[in-house]
Amino acid sequence: MKIKDVRMEVYEWPLKTPIRNGLYTYTHSQLNLVLVDTDDGVQGIGLAGGILGTPEVGPAILAHFRKGLIGQDPLDHERLWHEMWRPKLVGRRGITTRIIAGVDIALWDIKGKVARMPVYKLLGGYSNRVDTYIAGGYYEEGKGLKELAAEMARNMELGARAVKMKVGGASINEDVERVRVVRETVGPNIKVMVDANNAYRHYEAIEFARKVEKYDLFWFEEPVEPDDYEGQAAITHATSVPVAAGENEYTRYGFKELINKRCVDILQPDALITGGVTEFMKIAALAQASDFDIAPHGSQEVHIHLVAAIPNGLILEYYRDSTNPMHGKVWKNTLQIKDGQVYAPDRHGMGLEPNFEALKPYRVA
Repeated sequence: MKIKDVRMEVYEWPLKTPIRNGLYTYTHSQLNLVLVDTDDGVQGIGLAGGILGTPEVGPAILAHFRKGLIGQDPLDHERLWHEMWRPKLVGRRGITTRIIAGVDIALWDIKGKVARMPVYKLLGGYSNRVDTYIAGGYYEEGKGLKELAAEMARNMELGARAVKMKVGGASINEDVERVRVVRETVGPNIKVMVDANNAYRHYEAIEFARKVEKYDLFWFEEPVEPDDYEGQAAITHATSVPVAAGENEYTRYGFKELINKRCVDILQPDALITGGVTEFMKIAALAQASDFDIAPHGSQEVHIHLVAAIPNGLILEYYRDSTNPMHGKVWKNTLQIKDGQVYAPDRHGMGLEPNFEALKPYRVA
């Protein structure tokens, strides 16, 4: 089997209302499909990390990798990953690594289809279902405490047993009040996470964490800039709230820093950003050796396989229509939450089946 073609399709669609976290405002969602065709007729489908606002960049970078992939055996994922990543050619982090991730995920999709088994089984099959939380709680125009509470109540109706909300985009005391409302809405038995998206200085994060400790938070995510390892460590040691981070980290080398410096309590690699399935599994092994749990950031469709495959998979992030108006339309088989969990798909490969008809109007590259 040889790789015959590699290409990328980029889709963007507007959100009903712009959403804001601690630092950034989003008006659109993006989907970056990486398609790898083989001469045997097996197609691999992968996802690359988002590059909103510059849809032409991803395909241009992939065109650079394409010439080195054509004619190669798609099952040789280790060699192909290394040849794409060589830092003297493309750089150690950033957009190039996101595109490598998309190719790598597609290669694992091919591997699963050839083996006639779902990727989570191919990787180890630790479990066929994983605990799940619904991500949301963004700031929006006209969204106050009442609307925030209604969103969380709807999450409960959908079967969630854990929820996440944004902080860092208002004053510390305003956000403490928002946390109080969410905790009172969901009750004492639902996990509540907060996510600052790097909005705080370390001393601000410590102040916030100490003020919300009484609300029994499951974790405090990305309190400071991703390269502020010392600041993250200071926060981790200053509060009883577990600190989580890693969605903006790249490759096993970045996570080695987080682990060795004990910067956080929970690691959050995103396979679409950090380098794909191949690199994610190395990060998971490093984490396991130091007794860290993994709670990946982003795409439930990809990460369901990775959390289910490993013994230190903690929980899966899940996005619903409150943050993605195309939820239920992008894929022919949408993952559903049942009693706070998501079941791994039993389809061969990654189980990704894009609904190209629904996506067609939103293609931008």
